[in-house]
Amino acid sequence: MTISNTAQVASVDSSSAGGKQGTEISLRDVTKDYGLAAPAVANISLTIEPGEFMTLLGPSGSGKTTTLNLIAGFETLTEGTIALNGTDVGRLPPHKRDLGMLFQNYALFPHMTVAQNVAYPLRERRVPKQEVGRRVAEVLELVQLLGRDDNYPSQLSGGQQQRVALARAIVFNPKALLLDEPLGALDRNLRAALQMEIRRIHREVGSTFVFVTHDQEEAMNLSDRIALFNGGHIEQVGSPEQLYREPDSLFTAMFLGDSNVFDLGDASLGGQAGWDGQTWSIDPATVTDHPGVLSHSAVIVRPEDLGIARDIGSVPPGANTVSATLSDLEYMGSYRTAQLALGPSGQQGSARIDALDSTLSVGDAVVAWWKPERQRIVAA
Repeated sequence: MTISNTAQVASVDSSSAGGKQGTEISLRDVTKDYGLAAPAVANISLTIEPGEFMTLLGPSGSGKTTTLNLIAGFETLTEGTIALNGTDVGRLPPHKRDLGMLFQNYALFPHMTVAQNVAYPLRERRVPKQEVGRRVAEVLELVQLLGRDDNYPSQLSGGQQQRVALARAIVFNPKALLLDEPLGALDRNLRAALQMEIRRIHREVGSTFVFVTHDQEEAMNLSDRIALFNGGHIEQVGSPEQLYREPDSLFTAMFLGDSNVFDLGDASLGGQAGWDGQTWSIDPATVTDHPGVLSHSAVIVRPEDLGIARDIGSVPPGANTVSATLSDLEYMGSYRTAQLALGPSGQQGSARIDALDSTLSVGDAVVAWWKPERQRIVAA
């Protein structure tokens, strides 16, 4: 059996919206209020496209897991609507939504073999026995566990158990697959390997995946798009590259990757901006359209965009600059991280430099610089 045949049979719902395979998940004005000081989820709207790998990312308590549970039906809506391919399912119980679910703790039956665990949702749906055997074999091939049919969970590694759980979640062709921090209990190397497997399986089945994590790197590696949660709201939605290169707010910039942050306060934004006695050029294309940027803004420069020069004469023409002192050097293999005291205030910052550059020493007075088109002006 070829991979293409496996993908066809194991596809998680082949219905389409807009001509695409998979299920569209639409949330409109969704709120979940437990009667505490603030709602767990407050008036969020989000459309997950058919076949998309959407990650709900954010710190603990930001509302991402509550949102996943609302989609699954494990939590009841306070307000709003949830629709699958245009059909409102917001008041349906979980078993009538036909969604697959993958948890962090695997939730395998210890007294059942691998094949029996995977077959369980098919038997619950009274699928004919011959069809059960065929589907189980196909999905075990998809997750690369053929030959483990008769093993029990206790005989498998953590990564293998998670593959069994994944196979069980997709074997009945659910409308979409919801993944609640499924790799959180695994060590770093195994997490990386299973990230690749989940991404491969997503490509092969062509279905809609909704993945919850607080791990920024995991979200960046896996996602077509990311919905970044903050305090029960969605802060920003976009591709990993969009959120990293074009953050709308200081929260987004700080949560995804490292940033050098220069607080501009409530200064009006024109062709120039001032910080700590420095005057910098502002490229209008780098100013976010977030409404908060008009009242309080900050300049964001990623460490890889910050250059270091010995003196102002070595800075490229047109670059923005700030005086700095090299306070530390950290060897990271292919590059070094230079820790900097920036400007008269000595604000902490960082830059990434070539690991082979041995001309810099701790305590050196330098000039930090960057091109105006590589900065981002965000709401602070």
